[in-house]
Amino acid sequence: MGGAFLLSLYILLIVMCFRIIMTTQNDFGRFVAAGMTVSFFFYIFINVAMVMGLAPVVGIPLPLVSYGGTAMLTLLMGFGFLLNVGLHRNIKFPRISIGMF
Repeated sequence: MGGAFLLSLYILLIVMCFRIIMTTQNDFGRFVAAGMTVSFFFYIFINVAMVMGLAPVVGIPLPLVSYGGTAMLTLLMGFGFLLNVGLHRNIKFPRISIGMF
């Protein structure tokens, strides 16, 4: 029951990340949010696949549960980027053409 609860929390977090992606109005913010969401998803997917025996065991920790030093640092920085994109999702940047293009 604990594992199912943890996986449901991860699914809820990924759904919230997709909500940020879909509501962001500028392309750069959308790409940053999508990259962080995919990175977070692969952390979870690879770790769960390793535990189930579907993938070879590598040193990827389970996000927000296992302590992984650099992985935890990059994950928390990614969440900071996601929160920033979500906070400024209504800002539209005009396309500026300089020169011939």
